[in-house]
Amino acid sequence: MTVAEFVRQITGRVIPAVPVPFRSDGTIHVEAQQRHIEYMAARRVGAVAVWAHTGRGLHLSPDQRRLVLSAWRSGSRVPIIAGVGACDGTDPDASAVRMAEEALRGGADALLVHPPTPYRDYPDARARILGYHQALDRLGAPLILFDLYTDAGGVPYPPELLRELLALPSVAGVKLATMNDCVRVQDTVDLLRAFPGKIPITGEDRFLEASIMWGCTSALIGIASARTDLSVELLAAYMDGRYQRFVELAKQLDRFARFIFRAPMEGYIRRMLEVLVIEKVIPPSAAFDPFGPALTEEDLLGVHAAVRDLDAVAPQGR
Repeated sequence: MTVAEFVRQITGRVIPAVPVPFRSDGTIHVEAQQRHIEYMAARRVGAVAVWAHTGRGLHLSPDQRRLVLSAWRSGSRVPIIAGVGACDGTDPDASAVRMAEEALRGGADALLVHPPTPYRDYPDARARILGYHQALDRLGAPLILFDLYTDAGGVPYPPELLRELLALPSVAGVKLATMNDCVRVQDTVDLLRAFPGKIPITGEDRFLEASIMWGCTSALIGIASARTDLSVELLAAYMDGRYQRFVELAKQLDRFARFIFRAPMEGYIRRMLEVLVIEKVIPPSAAFDPFGPALTEEDLLGVHAAVRDLDAVAPQGR
């Protein structure tokens, strides 16, 4: 798939970043993952992202990564985006390239480039970050840059560096997941106007509506891994100019998201797995995140309350 073909496929579309359903012993719940794949196959999404932050891609073992990618590749009719990055504590560039080659061999159509966190504090960080992306660019697959908030391992990309990264031939766009930096989002969207054919992709689950209004034309978001139809309809309503409907849906999604994205922030993955349990997509035995914080019963009850609240205004079709 060329960069241009990939951009056409995802423009105006929602891309769920899917979590991995784990058992309490840390093994992947294969049956639950298959049920999630079947659920997603019935949704109107533009692609699916595996090995992203939501999918704990940098924490998975090679065998776990292959299991996840193979299952989603086999069960999905849409493009598969695989998150790649420095995952094994060795040379970040070589590690990311190995992970990318593994993803492409496994059938991934495009790559989401995790920030090179090890380079964050280097005096020559800019040159190293550019070299890291250049190494991946040479593989020729469509790349999505990943501007992730620093608490989750992100690396700030100043405008001068971002321009250099966007000039790489394989780069299709930027996924913005800054958590609370609205100005950075609007400035990046403005910067992208100088790069025709490369798009701003919102990963801002918590201010999704605003980021769409500011110019993001696709959404690669963890919150779309469940209640997918709500996210899909929200983006479609805005793209189609149905602004009254957009506002109605924005109110619903905002009330829901505030119970998913709260302290501890890394708990959002466990919360989304709980939503999949509530929706009867996966069993309770598959709702574990071995890499995230333990959540209190009160926290999880809040998720149940948020789903009931959403059901009161927008019942989910079973």
